[in-house]
Amino acid sequence: MNELQTSDNKNPSFEDFKNENGITFWWATDLMTMLGYKDMKSFQKVLDRATKAFVSLNIPHYENIIAEQRVIQNVQMQDFKLSRFACYITVMNGDPKKVEVAEAQAYFAQQTRKFEIFLEGQNEIERLLIREELTEGNKSLASVGRQAGGVGFDYAKFQNAGYLGMYNMPSWQLEKRRGIKKGKLMEYMERTELAANLFRVTQTEERIKNKSVTGQANLEQTHYQVGKEVREIVQKNVGKSPENLIQEKQLSDVS
Repeated sequence: MNELQTSDNKNPSFEDFKNENGITFWWATDLMTMLGYKDMKSFQKVLDRATKAFVSLNIPHYENIIAEQRVIQNVQMQDFKLSRFACYITVMNGDPKKVEVAEAQAYFAQQTRKFEIFLEGQNEIERLLIREELTEGNKSLASVGRQAGGVGFDYAKFQNAGYLGMYNMPSWQLEKRRGIKKGKLMEYMERTELAANLFRVTQTEERIKNKSVTGQANLEQTHYQVGKEVREIVQKNVGKSPENLIQEKQLSDVS
C-alpha cells in the first residue's frame, strides 16, 4: 500500500496526510482512499464500527471522529476529522480481505509504542481515563479549598491531610514506600486505587461546599475524615489497606 510506506519511499506516507489546525487529524476521505474503499457509503460502515468500539471502551467518540461538511472537487459532502487513535481503530475495523486494509493493519502494528496503552486492554484505558478525571478533580478541589481557606491557605498541608486519612501517611512517605518519584503516585495506581482517590477528592469537595467548611484547620480535618472513610471502604471491599494495593506499570499518554 503506497500511502502507508514508512521510509525510503518517494510515495506519500500516512503521516504526510495528517493535518494541523489546532489539533492533528486525518480526513476520513483520505483514509478511505488509502484503505481501498471506493466511496463514503461503503466506508461509513467501517466508521460506524469504529464508533461502536469507542462507545464500548467509554472513550468520547465525538472528540476522535468529528463530523464536518467539506467541499471536494466543488461538491459539498460529509467528511470526518479523525484523530490518530480513530485512524487506528478504523483500520482495525476494516475488511482484512482488502490488501490495503491488511497492509494498513500491519503498518499500525509496527506503531505499538505509540498505541501501547490502548493495546493492553480496557483496564489500561480505564486507568488513563480515571487518572485524567482525578487530575481535574484535584484542580477543582484545590480551587474550592483556596476559596474556603482564604489568605494563607496551605494546599500542601490540606492535600496531605487527605493522604493521612486514606493511607495513614503523607504523600511523600507513600512515594518513598513505593519507590516512586515525587508527584508520580497516580501514574502507578491501578484502577481501584485511582477510583478510590477520585471518590476521596470529589466527596471532600462536596462536603466542604455542603457544610460550608472554612479555615485551614477545618478544611484539613474534613479532608482527613473523608480520606479515613474511603480507607475503610477499600479495606472492607478489597481486603487490603490502600497503601498495600498492587501497583501497575507507569501510565503514559499517547501523542
